[in-house]
Amino acid sequence: MTASTTSQTAAGRTEEDVTVQGAQDDYILGIESQLTGDEKDVRSRVRSFVRESLKPSIEDSFESASFSRELIPELAELGLFGMHLEGYGCAGKGAVAYGLACMELEAGDSGVRTLVSVQGSLAMSAIHKFGTEEQKQEWLPPMARGEKLGSFGLTEPGAGSDPGSMTTTARRSADGGWIIDGAKRWIGLATVADVVVVWARDEESGKVRGFLVPTNSPGFEATEIRQKHSMRASIQCDIELNGVEVGEEALLPGVEGLKGPFACLNEARYGIVWGVLGAARDCYETALNYSTQREQFGKPVAGFQLTQQKLVEMKLEIEKGLLLALHIGREKEAGRATPQQISFGKLNNVREALDVAREARTILGGNGVTGEYPVMRHMANLESVLTYEGTSEVHTLVLGQAITGIQAFR
Repeated sequence: MTASTTSQTAAGRTEEDVTVQGAQDDYILGIESQLTGDEKDVRSRVRSFVRESLKPSIEDSFESASFSRELIPELAELGLFGMHLEGYGCAGKGAVAYGLACMELEAGDSGVRTLVSVQGSLAMSAIHKFGTEEQKQEWLPPMARGEKLGSFGLTEPGAGSDPGSMTTTARRSADGGWIIDGAKRWIGLATVADVVVVWARDEESGKVRGFLVPTNSPGFEATEIRQKHSMRASIQCDIELNGVEVGEEALLPGVEGLKGPFACLNEARYGIVWGVLGAARDCYETALNYSTQREQFGKPVAGFQLTQQKLVEMKLEIEKGLLLALHIGREKEAGRATPQQISFGKLNNVREALDVAREARTILGGNGVTGEYPVMRHMANLESVLTYEGTSEVHTLVLGQAITGIQAFR
């Protein structure tokens, strides 16, 4: 919404009045009182970046399916890469501050929040949690500065929701290193990354291990997935690993088994719990602003009962989702957050954000499908967020097991 103009709306109020009514922090439940000054400052700085550097060009980037590397230095300057990690040049912010940053980024575009998530919550987190001191010193400081980009190779063409069926393998080489063979799919940033955290099954032990694979390694090939109708302003790739040789120093020694990648996925899922609320909020505010100015049958669309019901339902779900995210964030900061809580948040908030986007589209009518407004772009992006980092079905079964004590995956 544009606070700078004061032209009269159909409701007899100025656009400035409308902006106050629909301001991002105008929470009916008074959620502002639950945030610290530092958290609000993080939010304000990221919001300014989105408004000034991202929103003016994001529709063009989405339309042309182009990734803007020019954003990376600004994201690094804001301290967003690995911002929730301690040391090694990382900002060391709390979980709620990180969540607020994710929310503001996704109010711009899900793909930009995904960039920060892949870099920080997946690649950097894996190194921070499971790497040696030498690995941390080599990779984390330049990644925090945005000088190096990382990627996270877990999902495979035949193993998405079932990473236990992983077929990528690692075997010992004659000189004591490792040879990796396999394929990965839907891997964010792989064509522009400097290193990929590749998860592969050790042929000898049968256990899944993590490896830091430089993308300039012979036998490594990443190909961008171009034909997609979602996340068009970000990069997702196919990876082929054909006899890729790495030294023993490439192994992440701190973990064996799927608990390694799952620990990183939970970091990324947590960011999604917050992030999708940003997309939902941007859709809601667009619909609110539009409905107060668009006249039909002699009065603003916002003056009809059905429209007000839609706006109220959107507002309810956004604020409930934010309370849920805030609760999980505080639990995370206290060291009490569980994977089940994060599944709860991801399942609920993505589903409700999609509903908000779809409802907002109806208020905009035919204009809602144009690039003049962000709603259809958010809706398309959220279809990807619904699937990645665990589908709705997967998170439902995680919660089902928590409720019944019975595992239903196999």
